[in-house]
Amino acid sequence: MAQDEKIFADGFSFKRNEKAPDFVVGRLSLKVDEAVAFIKEYQRNGWVNLNVKTARSGNHYVELDTYEAPTGAKPTEVKAKPQQKVVVPEPEDDGDLPF
Repeated sequence: MAQDEKIFADGFSFKRNEKAPDFVVGRLSLKVDEAVAFIKEYQRNGWVNLNVKTARSGNHYVELDTYEAPTGAKPTEVKAKPQQKVVVPEPEDDGDLPF
C-alpha cells in the first residue's frame, strides 16, 4: 500500500472534550457493523493498527496505519538487564526471647 494513501477507519469516531479532566484524552466510539467489517478487511496477523490524527480543520479522525517494515529487516534486539542477586539476611540469635 502506498504510504501517502489515506484509508479512513470506517465505523470509528474519536472526539475530544476540552472540558474533560487532563487524564481523559478523548472518546472513541465504534459503529459495530462498520468497524467489524473494516477490521476483518484490513487485519494482518490478527492486528489492525490505527492512528488518531488532527485534520487541518482541527477535527480528529481515525486512519489505518499502513506502515510495513522493510522486508528482511531484523527486529531490534533488546538486551536483558542482569538480574540482581537478592540476599536474605540470616535471623539473629536473640537467645531465649519467646517471639
